[in-house]
Amino acid sequence: MLRFIEITFLSENYEQACRLRNEILRQPLGLDLLEEDLSAEADYLHFGIVEGSRVIACVLAVPVSDVKVKIRQMAVSADFQNRGVGKTLLSNSETSLKQRGFQFLELDARTSAVGFYQKLGYHKLGEEFLSVSIPHQKMRKSLTE
Repeated sequence: MLRFIEITFLSENYEQACRLRNEILRQPLGLDLLEEDLSAEADYLHFGIVEGSRVIACVLAVPVSDVKVKIRQMAVSADFQNRGVGKTLLSNSETSLKQRGFQFLELDARTSAVGFYQKLGYHKLGEEFLSVSIPHQKMRKSLTE
């Protein structure tokens, strides 16, 4: 059974989420998340989906202001992709963020994921740009509409 959780910084779930982010998002680009300084993540909100005790999806929410957060590094385990897990993770994260008083979400979507975010109510902002060597698109969603 899959469950939505809030992940505590430096917990076992956090360690699993870091390994998942590294495997899905960084290693394919020749990068290693585990070599980066992640100490700033203590101030982020961390959400995940677990199956039993295994983190199978995760996402970060970085508060930018009292009303805006930036969604970062969403990752879903390869064996759970295209099964609605990412949608469930983002939907539950949005509910939690709205309950905390946030009104706007922004993210930098990989171009390959723009359609996924558009289906969930995100809108493109500005032009495509390169980040970590691949094309991205800034996107935004209002939680007040």
